[in-house]
This record gives sequence, C-alpha cells and structure tokens, in this order.
Amino acid sequence: MPKLNIRKGDRVKVISGNYKGQEGTVLRVEPDKSRVVVDGVNRRKRHMKPSQTNPEGGIVEFEAPIHVSNVMLLDPASGEPTRVRREAGADGRRERVAVRSGRVIPRA
Repeated sequence: MPKLNIRKGDRVKVISGNYKGQEGTVLRVEPDKSRVVVDGVNRRKRHMKPSQTNPEGGIVEFEAPIHVSNVMLLDPASGEPTRVRREAGADGRRERVAVRSGRVIPRA
C-alpha cells in the first residue's frame, strides 16, 4: 500500500482532469486504492430505491473519489500548490513540510 502525503481535512487543488483548477477539502482518503474524495469535486448522481435509511428514495448526489495523483496539497503559507517533504520535527516525529515555503503542514 503506497504512503500518501494527503490526509483528511487537507486543502487541495485539482491539477489535472475534468475538474482541473478546482480547490476543496479532502473528505476521505482511500490509501489502498490511491484515491481521495474532495468536497465539491467529481459530483455524481445515483438513483436510489426507497429503503429504511432513505425512505424517500430519489436521486442522491455525492462526491466520487479521484486519483491522488490528480490533486496537489495547498501550501498553508501562500495558498499555492506545493509538493510535500517529510522531515523529523523537534520532538522526533515525522512532519509534513511544504517544499514551496518550507513551513510545517499542521495536522488536521
């Protein structure tokens, strides 16, 4: 399973595909499939039969996952897309560092 540099709650920008240029917050990460679900990106509609959880049924709109290679983390300092480096912090724990600004990316 690959190690992903993106976590739930991160702000990301879509860098390729149909939603190129859109920004959003990561709602869910699927590391085994290398996919992320971003708020407001890749919206899909599904026709649902009535059930106990959804007694009305009807058309349900939801965000579908996109591949992690199509998104880039936003630098907390400048808001620009950046690559991520991993460095040991002052307490010895590994931290994510924005390559663009050199600032530590806070845990969400």
